[in-house]
Amino acid sequence: MNYWLVKSEPFKYSWQQFEKEGSAMWDGVRNYQARNHLRSMQKGDLVLFYHSNEDLAVMGIAKVSKTAYQDPTTEDENWVAVDLKPYKKLKHPVPLASIKAEPKLKEIQMLKLNRLSVVSLRPEEFDLLIAMSEKK
Repeated sequence: MNYWLVKSEPFKYSWQQFEKEGSAMWDGVRNYQARNHLRSMQKGDLVLFYHSNEDLAVMGIAKVSKTAYQDPTTEDENWVAVDLKPYKKLKHPVPLASIKAEPKLKEIQMLKLNRLSVVSLRPEEFDLLIAMSEKK
């Protein structure tokens, strides 16, 4: 299993909206590195859902329900989308400030490659973020 983190601006698409709809096509990615991450996603992979620009926190866990396919928002075959389903709302959101303050997360891609909307996570990073969400 692989682990990922996707970012969404909550005023455009929030965790709450995602939960209400029950699934989402993750499309519109126009960065090659982020696109390569989408291409690498496998059905059942776990994906952390992060609110960017406002809230600035990991909100929940999604699962990949459909692997990469042609992004229908463009005719350019270079771009792909995946389908995600909500899996679990975190007990407590994990704020960006807490992520930055955790020494064990100093190499996490979301901080190193902060402009990417899709990044990979190491299993230990994923597990630590989940553990952080259990504490208040």
